[in-house]
Amino acid sequence: MLSNTTLGVLMATINASILLIALPDIFRGVGINPLAPGNTSLLLWLIMGYMVVTAVLVVSFGRLGDMFGRVKMYNAGFAIFTFFSILLAATWMTGTPGVYWLIIMRILQGVGGALLMANSTAIITDAFGVDQRGLALGLNQVAGIAGSFLGLVIGGLLGPIDWRLVFLVSVPVGIFGTVWAYLKLHDNGIRQPARLDWWGNMTFAAGLIAVLVGITYGIQPYRGQTMGWTNPWVLAALIGGTLVLVAFAIIETRVPEPMFELKLFRIRAFTAGNLASLLSAIGRGGLMFILIIWLQGIWLPRHGYDFANTPLWAGIYMLPLTAGFLVAGPVSGWISDRMGARLLATGGMVVAALSFWWLLLLPVDFQYWTFSLALLVNGIGMGLFAAPNRAGIMNSLPPNRRGVGAGMSTTFQNSAMVLSIGIFFSLMVTGLARTLPATLTSGLTAHGVSAVDAGHVASLPPVSVLFSSLLGYNPVQTLLGPAALARLSPADAAYLTGRGFFPALISGPFADGLAVAFGFAIAACLVAAVASALRGGKYAYAEPGSVPGADTRVPAPSGSPAPPTHAASGVGSRETVATALPVAGHQPAEVSAANFPTAGIPTADFPPARRVAAVDHRGRPRPTAGPAPTAAAHARHGAGAGAAHEPAARHLINREGLE
Repeated sequence: MLSNTTLGVLMATINASILLIALPDIFRGVGINPLAPGNTSLLLWLIMGYMVVTAVLVVSFGRLGDMFGRVKMYNAGFAIFTFFSILLAATWMTGTPGVYWLIIMRILQGVGGALLMANSTAIITDAFGVDQRGLALGLNQVAGIAGSFLGLVIGGLLGPIDWRLVFLVSVPVGIFGTVWAYLKLHDNGIRQPARLDWWGNMTFAAGLIAVLVGITYGIQPYRGQTMGWTNPWVLAALIGGTLVLVAFAIIETRVPEPMFELKLFRIRAFTAGNLASLLSAIGRGGLMFILIIWLQGIWLPRHGYDFANTPLWAGIYMLPLTAGFLVAGPVSGWISDRMGARLLATGGMVVAALSFWWLLLLPVDFQYWTFSLALLVNGIGMGLFAAPNRAGIMNSLPPNRRGVGAGMSTTFQNSAMVLSIGIFFSLMVTGLARTLPATLTSGLTAHGVSAVDAGHVASLPPVSVLFSSLLGYNPVQTLLGPAALARLSPADAAYLTGRGFFPALISGPFADGLAVAFGFAIAACLVAAVASALRGGKYAYAEPGSVPGADTRVPAPSGSPAPPTHAASGVGSRETVATALPVAGHQPAEVSAANFPTAGIPTADFPPARRVAAVDHRGRPRPTAGPAPTAAAHARHGAGAGAAHEPAARHLINREGLE
């Protein structure tokens, strides 16, 4: 189960970033210049369309998993993802129609990716007990984060061979994963029968799409301005989308069966963990773009690499970042099973902030070993944070809300990626706009370019320079054009279009942009560390008194003083409560009801869900759980009696409470 769900998340996240390095080959394959006027939006939508649709749909698909079965939704995701990967690879059109086809198919492929992301975490949480969940979720989470960086290398390797291989590589993996999931995975969680919240789904989708589309167009130039944040359509999308999301929040408080469980935010671990995750994703998402531009536009050309080869080598030189994730993620997940999420997740964000500070101190033309160590430390910090934080979030959720809770958490992460791109591009453009025009004018005119041509290049928005570097194009050759270059002497033309002129020219303005962007990343990580520290101690969701009529008072272990007993007076009082589902070999310990993660939430907010009999892959019913033994029966037959009747996914033991 863990291997299949990890494979699904890895495939979905690799495809979220695989285009970044392969974009030049894809646009050459369909015969489009993405930097030509009017084509910038095509470039952005091909990059961000997948991210937008996964951000919008994961909550709805997580809710559907709670209602109809998480494995069913997950299997459908594998099949949908594979089908549209085939259609992407089979693109026959060229020019603008071909790019529109790719954008539409990528959006539909994102539907499958959203189904995979929304349900994989909940499936793992159902399958593993609380003492193993951190390691399992850590492996899954690290695979997802590492996939976003592995996609860069895979795209760089396959794109030059044939751009269709970038999409075709997912097909055999998808077919294998679909068949494997259908035959081997089975639901062992809880289903919550409910009606679809149509108004909630529609307002959430409309509001979030409007905001994310506004961000996408906000980083594009508008009427001679460096960015489009003053564009009336962008402002209308951002403001209107925000108002629709406010209306969505009001609707969700009034419908009987909401899509977005706002009551879950009363759980401190869930709220703090998601806030920390949002800020971490904002810092991490923009980092990828900044590093690609830094390597492709400046460092690699200055060290002898042709501009056309920089996309592949940029992915290779960023591998220390992935290595840090792979090392720290599983280890931190395993440790969090024993000591909780707070220390590791908080420390991880502090380490990440320090790594951003390290990157900020590096010169633009750095020594690679210092750069690689900074990336390694950043990966370790993010890995220390990701696995314990996700385990802490999932442990705090009621079993019948794990699908929607996982979807909500993934929505924050995916939305933060799009938001991060908008923020980092805006900060970089702001930094470049201060000095780049004057630097370009003086540098070009000093080597024979006419004042008119130099002024034209200098007047172009800085985002053109960033996109040119991102795509691995020769910036001066692209910006000046063949007509202006033809008017220069061969020596000047060769120097201006060589590997040394543009990287040296842009290094100063780029350093200004880096300072602003990394400063923001440091602040985001430190605030995420504060949010993580507020999550409380190690604990998991438990359902006190979930079995009607069961005696929840369990005798204390031999030799220990008898616990005090009090009349129940509702959640939030200080009476002693024990779980009604003992684990084989463990004597349930006492826990104060006030220390439950749901303290202050009426139990009616999370009504008990019905258990659906699990079936194996041949459709035969599996043994279902019998009634929970009472404390008296537990005492007569021993700690292990009756425990075997309860599936492992429902083993509930008491943890430390909130601190």
